[in-house]
Amino acid sequence: MVAGLVWFKPWALWVDETVNEALPTVSATSLSRTPSVTPSATATTAPTGPTTVVQGTFISHEHTTTGTVKLIRLPDGSHVVRLENLDTSSGPDLRVWLTDAPVREGTAGWRVFDDGTYVSLGKLKGNKGDQNYAVPADTDLAGLTSVAIWCDRFDVSFGAAELA
Repeated sequence: MVAGLVWFKPWALWVDETVNEALPTVSATSLSRTPSVTPSATATTAPTGPTTVVQGTFISHEHTTTGTVKLIRLPDGSHVVRLENLDTSSGPDLRVWLTDAPVREGTAGWRVFDDGTYVSLGKLKGNKGDQNYAVPADTDLAGLTSVAIWCDRFDVSFGAAELA
C-alpha cells in the first residue's frame, strides 16, 4: 500500500502551486552575451518587444484545464511558450510539451501527444498562473501545432491547446 501511495501521490491533486512570471523581453542566453558588433540603423526596423506568433486556448482532458498558451518570439529571435491564466490540477510528473499532435476533445485526445514528434520544455512550474518555457534553439517549429500539459508518469494529457 505504501508503494502505491508513493507512486500515485494522491495528495498532489489537492496541492496548488501558483506561478506568476512576467513575459520575458530577452532570452536568458542573450543576457549573458556581449554583442560583438554595433547594431546598424536597419536594426531599428526589427520588433523591439516580444511578438506572439501563434496562440490557443486549453481544452480539458484527464483533468479540467483552462487558460491560454502563446508561442512568442523574443527580440533576439529566440522563442518561449507562455502559459497564461493556467488552471489545472496538480499531479505527479507534469511536463509542458510542444507537439505535432492534433488536439481532440474528450478521451480520444488524452493519449495522442506521445505518438508523434514532441519537445519537452520541462516540468510544469505550477498548476496555476502565468509561466514561460524556453524553446530550445535547435527546435524546428514547423509542424509543431499544439501544447500539452502531459503527465509523464501515466502517459496522459491533463489538457492541451491547438496553436493557430
